[in-house]
Order: sequence, then C-alpha cells, then structure tokens
Amino acid sequence: MNNTALTYFIFKIADDDLIIGHRNSEWTGLGPILEEDIAFSSMAQDELGHAYAYYKLLEGLGMGKPDHLAFMRNEEDMKCCHLVEYPIGDYSFSLMRNFLYVYAKQVRIESLINSSYTPLAKLAKKIKTELQYHQIHAKTWIEKLGKSREEARLRMQSALNEALPLAYSLFEPHALDTEIVNQNICKAENELEAEWEKRIFTILTDAGFSIPSVDKKAYYGGRNGYHSTHLQPMLDEMTAVYRLDPDAEW
Repeated sequence: MNNTALTYFIFKIADDDLIIGHRNSEWTGLGPILEEDIAFSSMAQDELGHAYAYYKLLEGLGMGKPDHLAFMRNEEDMKCCHLVEYPIGDYSFSLMRNFLYVYAKQVRIESLINSSYTPLAKLAKKIKTELQYHQIHAKTWIEKLGKSREEARLRMQSALNEALPLAYSLFEPHALDTEIVNQNICKAENELEAEWEKRIFTILTDAGFSIPSVDKKAYYGGRNGYHSTHLQPMLDEMTAVYRLDPDAEW
C-alpha cells in the first residue's frame, strides 16, 4: 500500500475533525439553551476523540505522536478544508455547518467501513455508531427550524447560503485521489459528494429550504495547504499551551 496516499487521506479527515471539534467547543457556556450548550460540547468532544484516533493511526505509520501532529504542525501542513476553519458565527451558521459536516462525514465513514486498510475500517465502524447521535441532532434542528416562524427560517436559509459553498471544500480533489481509490482506501470524492448531495438536499427541501446555486470550487485549497485567513489565528490560540513545553508530562 502506498503510504503517501494513505497518510494524506488520514491527515485530512483527522484535521477536519480536530478543527471542527475545536470550533464547536467554542459554544461551551454560550449555547442559546442549556441543552444545546451540552449538545455542542458533547459533539465537540466526540470530534476531538475521533481526531485523536486518526492521529494514533498515523503514529502507527511512523508520522509522530498524536499531540505533536495536532499541535506542532504549521498552517501550510494542515489538510483541513475551509468549511471547518470559519468562526462559529451566530447559532444558525453553526447549526447549518454542523448539519452539512455531519452528513458528509457519515457518507465517508460508511465508505471507510469497507476500506482495505483494516485499522481504518475498524475505527470507522466505531465512529459510525457515535455519529448517529450527531446526525439525529443535526437533522432534527434543520426540520424544526425550517418549519418554524419566519425569522428562524430566514436565518437558517441565510446560513445555508453561506455554508453550502464552503461545504464543497470537504470533497476537494487531490493528486493522490486516484491512488486512494485504486488501493480501496475510500471511494472517490465525487462519488461521496454525489451521495452527500442526495441526502442533504432531500432533508433541506422537505424542511422548506431553497438550495442555492453555488460555485463548488470557490473554497478549494485546504487539502493542499492553502487555508482561509481564519485558520492561523485559531491555531495560535489552540496550540499556545502545548507549544510552551511540548515535552511536558500532564
């Protein structure tokens, strides 16, 4: 198996979970109601746990310790997509981003269950179970707010208009994609994207939202180390304590 293709793939899904997990954690203590405060904190914890598990796989492939991989790489070395990098915004944006992200992750995890890389396939089975609760949360709020009062619907429609073009960055193509498919690590990005669209468009339209026309390539770059202006400030904050003394034992 080509380790270059495998490590790139694991890095991108690990980095996505790390950054979205950190972003979602920023709602801790700020949620509009206590239940949502707890929900976003719990989902953030899961995402960070998934990121750690992916980094452990990378450690097994000789890439270094998980904490170092998460906190000591520079911005240009990160493989996360632009969707996860953006600040939390108002709650409508975070809800919509979470919905789009969770369903993309669900489609990818379902493919990884059949991955030729056995450690990844085993991990995907575990993550799939946890992800079901994220999916229920995401779908419930889309349906509730889509059928709620006008202000709620308009806010969520505006959030969809903003977040949908960003979400296509999850499926940004890369030069190593052919190897990933040929080695049966995961399905092709365009196949995952098509399945994701089918699922989310059905839910969104049933909830009364209009699907905006978007430029799917507008926010490409992250998979090749070209990020939004939001990532570096977030990394500076997220890694500050660890970088003070990377060898410290806690």
